[in-house]
Amino acid sequence: MITNNYDDFVENLREAGFSLGGGNDEGIFAIIPFSWNKAPDFETPVKWHTGDFDTDPWEWRLRVLDERDDIAYSKVFFRKSGYITKEWYPYFLAVRRNGMSFEEAYQSGTISNDAKRIYNVILEQQYVPMHEMKDLAGFEKDEKSKFERALLELQMKLYVTMCGSTQKISQKGTEYGWTSTVFCTAETFFGEDLIHSAETITSQEAIEKITAQIYRLNPNVDEKKILKFIEG
Repeated sequence: MITNNYDDFVENLREAGFSLGGGNDEGIFAIIPFSWNKAPDFETPVKWHTGDFDTDPWEWRLRVLDERDDIAYSKVFFRKSGYITKEWYPYFLAVRRNGMSFEEAYQSGTISNDAKRIYNVILEQQYVPMHEMKDLAGFEKDEKSKFERALLELQMKLYVTMCGSTQKISQKGTEYGWTSTVFCTAETFFGEDLIHSAETITSQEAIEKITAQIYRLNPNVDEKKILKFIEG
């Protein structure tokens, strides 16, 4: 897969179905396999952190969320960022959720109370900027690490996902600082029907299908990492 620009990236991602988000493929697969601070192995206009919407992979992560409805981007692989297309999302859901609703997972003890606090806010508000989420969920100033762990937990289990960005607004109504990532539930992002489709897939079926695709994308995959990649 040769990627020279954003359109190539989207086409290749839709064909692959999933990809690590950064330059490190973790022994699995990444469409852009080279790090931003190292020269690529072959000549390409793609360069990290240039700010160019067409050739900078750092810009693509939010661009796909702003322009498309068939690609999810969040921290989903190895506690790091990654992409999953709409076609492949149900297979990862079948493994990560194992057929349980959020409440069922919480009652079973596989979801933390801190994660539930955040999830309830997102469920109620639908779309929540990250810079507002901590206060809305009742986390104190000294609970930053606890908040970040809980938000990561929700992303890894595919209960919430990034769904865009928004500009911070001061009390005077003026924009300031960097943009803030917006989160929503996976149901809001992809729709209830797609989420329910995962319920017809067994965890084992999903693991086998994803594994086969991984080998197609990377015949030299690190076999010891496959299950960790799939199960989160």
